[in-house]
Parts: sequence; structure tokens; C-alpha cells
Amino acid sequence: MKEKKLNNFIEEATSNVIEDRAATKALLMTLMKYMQISDDRHKEVGLIAAKYLETLQRSNEQLVKLAALMQKKETVSNEITDSDRQELFDLINSQEPDDDEQK
Repeated sequence: MKEKKLNNFIEEATSNVIEDRAATKALLMTLMKYMQISDDRHKEVGLIAAKYLETLQRSNEQLVKLAALMQKKETVSNEITDSDRQELFDLINSQEPDDDEQK
């Protein structure tokens, strides 16, 4: 039962990361087209573009963590440690948007 629940969390986290990456890439591409018009536009929205790139970098880190946990789980045993559970929990919670990011 725990294994199925863990796999569901991992699948959901992976799906969320992929969806977030796609949305962020689309926003970034639109922003890049907007910025190409003039230097003034680049100054206007450059920080926003940097935030989008930060989001993509964080999602890369989340995918790497998930992959490491899955590899560890497969090579060590079929049981997941309390430390692994906490790391997965932290990873899933980190995908929830912060109040600052929603604004």
C-alpha cells in the first residue's frame, strides 16, 4: 500500500514538473519575442525572464532529486527510508507555489 502511494506521489510530482516546465517555457518564449523589439523592453521585463529561467532550473533540480531517489530505491532495497520519505515530501511541497510566486 505504501509503495503504491509513494509511486502515485512520484508520478504526480513528475507530472507537475513537466507541466510547469512546459508553461514556463511558453511564457519565456513569448517574453523573449517581446524583448527582441527594443532594448527598452529588455530592461522592462528582463527580471521576469530571469525568474522564468530560475523556475526552469528549480524544475531540473527536482527531476534530478526524483531520479536519484528512484535509483537509490531500486539499488538499495524495496523499502524507502524515513530520510527518503522526508525528501520526497519536501520535494512535493516545494512544487506548491509560494505566496510571492503567485503575485
